Amino acid sequence: MKVRLKPLAQQVVLITGASSGLGLTTARKAARAGASVMLVSRNEDALKEISSSLNEEGFDTAYAVADVADRAQLEAAAEHAVKRFGRIDTWVNNAGVSIYGRLDEVPAADHRRLFETNYWGTVNGSLIAIDHLRDNGGAIINLGSELSDVVVPLQATYCASKHAVKGFTDGLRIEIAQAKLPISVTLIKPAGMDTLFVQHAKNFLDFQPKLPVPVYAPDLGANAILHAAQTRTRDIYVGGVSKATVEMNRAAPRLMDFALRVLGTRIQQSGRLPTDRDHHALDAPGGMAGYERSGLNGHVFESSPYTRASISPLARWLAGGVAVLGVGMMLANRDKKPPRAS
Repeated sequence: MKVRLKPLAQQVVLITGASSGLGLTTARKAARAGASVMLVSRNEDALKEISSSLNEEGFDTAYAVADVADRAQLEAAAEHAVKRFGRIDTWVNNAGVSIYGRLDEVPAADHRRLFETNYWGTVNGSLIAIDHLRDNGGAIINLGSELSDVVVPLQATYCASKHAVKGFTDGLRIEIAQAKLPISVTLIKPAGMDTLFVQHAKNFLDFQPKLPVPVYAPDLGANAILHAAQTRTRDIYVGGVSKATVEMNRAAPRLMDFALRVLGTRIQQSGRLPTDRDHHALDAPGGMAGYERSGLNGHVFESSPYTRASISPLARWLAGGVAVLGVGMMLANRDKKPPRAS
């Protein structure tokens, strides 16, 4: 069955992790573009304030409190969306958290908890979304990372979870296609963004970590998500450095390993002592809900020519043309007989 995605102004969009950072930016942009938006997170106070503020501006939003690691809570949030808006058209699995620390110094319970949110939260959301999208179609959008393909020291558990999200998303896309369901599946791969990522991470280091440069505005990630909500897209890299990092790792993995061994820790050091250790979001809502940006990352890139070009109509036409040309060449070469040996 052909996938047909509605214009954003005609959609009902459910977003997890919507009380801060990229999820909040996406929710506000979606609402202001005319979509009906269901905001989901663990922080009821923040959700209530955000939803009320948007509704006072004349937009159509509601909220549901849920921990994405708890499938029953997430199913209840989906039912609330259907009861309030009549359906779901796009489901965004955005909720996630990180841990800074060496693998052997992070308690096993924290490794597991991170996977409960980042990986199982994505699995729960995706499988629930299928039940709501299988008849009328729509989009499932999962948040991966440039670290879905690359690993950095001090965040190995987070990297592992994003590798798992990529594997799950790729498998989900194939199985949905096999079942001929009218559902688009997209993996978003952002570089570092000026959200509350560091502030909400649990930190076991003796210094306050930071995002490596360059850092991008969360608006870029939100634009990519909302593009995928309207246009069937397999992957979107947010920030040219995300694409470049992944391609470099593919081309020269040993060189990348060496570079990260030498520089991987240094580029994540802020030069400050740890702060706000108790405000992390691993076990409970983070202490900076309601904010889109941290404002602590120095210069932030407000645009990315690479990402803008990759989601433009021209880029899609060119990609389609290259694919058709490639298939044509394969078919032409298939019918050629090998020369006889003399």
